[in-house]
Amino acid sequence: MARLLILGAGISGHTAALSARRELGKEHEVVVVSPNSHYQWVPSNIWVGIGLMKVKQVIFELAPVYKKNRITFKQALALSIYPEGNAETDKGFVKIKYVSEDKKDQEEVVEYDYLINATGPKLNFGATEGLGPEFYTDSVCTYHHAALTWQHLQECFARMEKGERQRLVIGTGHPLATCQGAAFEFALNIAFEVKRRKLDHLAEISWISNEYELGDFGMGGAFVKRSGYITPTKILAESLFTEYGISWTVGAGVKKIEPGIIHYETLAGEELTKGFDFAMLIPGFAGVGLKAYNKKDGDITSVLFAANGFLKVDADYTPKPYNEWKTSDWPSIYENPTYNNIFAAGIAFAPPHTISKPMTSTRGTAITATAPRTGMPSGVIGKVVAENIANRIKTGKREYKHKASMARMGAACVISAGFGIKSGKAASLTVFPIVPDWEKYPKWGRNLRYTIGEIGLAGHWFKLIMHYMFLYKAKTKPFWWLIPE
Repeated sequence: MARLLILGAGISGHTAALSARRELGKEHEVVVVSPNSHYQWVPSNIWVGIGLMKVKQVIFELAPVYKKNRITFKQALALSIYPEGNAETDKGFVKIKYVSEDKKDQEEVVEYDYLINATGPKLNFGATEGLGPEFYTDSVCTYHHAALTWQHLQECFARMEKGERQRLVIGTGHPLATCQGAAFEFALNIAFEVKRRKLDHLAEISWISNEYELGDFGMGGAFVKRSGYITPTKILAESLFTEYGISWTVGAGVKKIEPGIIHYETLAGEELTKGFDFAMLIPGFAGVGLKAYNKKDGDITSVLFAANGFLKVDADYTPKPYNEWKTSDWPSIYENPTYNNIFAAGIAFAPPHTISKPMTSTRGTAITATAPRTGMPSGVIGKVVAENIANRIKTGKREYKHKASMARMGAACVISAGFGIKSGKAASLTVFPIVPDWEKYPKWGRNLRYTIGEIGLAGHWFKLIMHYMFLYKAKTKPFWWLIPE
């Protein structure tokens, strides 16, 4: 019997658990450790934050789904990893602390044969003074945050209805933040709602981001085929913002938030401020802060994890200039190079470098959009890692038939720009590969046959269908495995 232990129950961890359970016989055990009692379909948090969906529409309880699928679920926080065991055991284990009411604060040791770290990111609000729901800005990174954001946004709408002008600022809240796409989508939805309510004459909506140019999205932008023409995402993004009446500031690293004031630095080294009445700024991401120890209790956190707290995998972490970056730098099996029974999936793995060209201000501040790892790649990586481990368990051979390099896979992103049966709109964007390959595609960096951008009502319907389809899959309804990642 082998035990697969998975830390985290987000898109990647949940996918890994279900995939492994389906591949492995019942003599093997799949265990999930997560502090969250609910699964959330993160892409739809945008609609919760704008009041177009209720929280209950984007979440469900994990325990019943895991019980149905013979997966052991421990609602607990992972504290530390002992990949070599300790003086009492030679088997690797993870120390956890329960957060569930029946076992709250109890600690436990969970041994494993194989470990997947799918903990996702720490929302590092603390890296920017005054950032986050506990201080002066809002977030849509979790369903709790999104619900609170909607409360604050309603207050803005109420003030506009009384004739008060409101300044709404959307974007990134740290010089090295990611998830520009989510913020971009939220900005468009706010603009749509403001116009629908006929309040656009009282709303000043602006964008602030660490992107070098609008439409970078942390992937160095892209050239997309649209209506028979080749269009850079910069033009696509600028045209959307212009249509929706949103002004923009890019190349900006937010350094500090005070009530009603955003302090930021530009690539030119200027230190400027922007006023706001409402602000939704995505924080920087970091690893969740797991510690690691060897058999003698020596701290080996830096062996297992990169400086940002994400797990080291089969990537090339050698520091090198931008013009020497290669697609081969990116991992494909997500196996830790020191301990080959430990893997990472989704946001939990340490990327070798950014995808966008790194930029630094004249003051020496790094202001660069870091690599995005959205739902589609996270799900694919979770499934591939689980299938490789299952094959290893069944054959006893360290052979990996499945690979999922972000430099060899594509991704689809649907950015909603309004909600309604007839009036909804969305920008549908596909890129292949996610990490541009300038050697294989020297002119555009990507295969334009599969790199496409379109805007319209059909995209909105597609995003809505995906919402229900992927929740259906995550709940393991009949034939759920037929739905692709």
